[in-house]
Amino acid sequence: MPPEQVFKTLVARGDRVGVLIAVIPANSDLDFKALASASGNKSVELVPLKDVLGLTGYIRGGVSPVGVKKSYPIYVEETAQVWETIAVSAGVRGCQMVLAPADLMRVTGAKYGAIARFV
Repeated sequence: MPPEQVFKTLVARGDRVGVLIAVIPANSDLDFKALASASGNKSVELVPLKDVLGLTGYIRGGVSPVGVKKSYPIYVEETAQVWETIAVSAGVRGCQMVLAPADLMRVTGAKYGAIARFV
């Protein structure tokens, strides 16, 4: 699959809402200001790597937006909608699941947003 169809999962923390999850294409960077705006925060930052396992139940490189330990707000880059299917982490480093973006949204309760900067 092309990198813009493979999505990575990042764990962030907002100054108001707390922990949230961003799902963006592999060939992009997180737009912190856009994620803050979409999530009702003034600012967001990535959580320290040492905290990822405790917050999500997944190790770095294997964080999946599906089956996270707690129910956190999830934001998916809106370009996911142009694909019939996308790949996201299946919860194990190096293992991906392929699914329709609409199914990911339904299962996770995620919201779309323009939260990525393309490099």
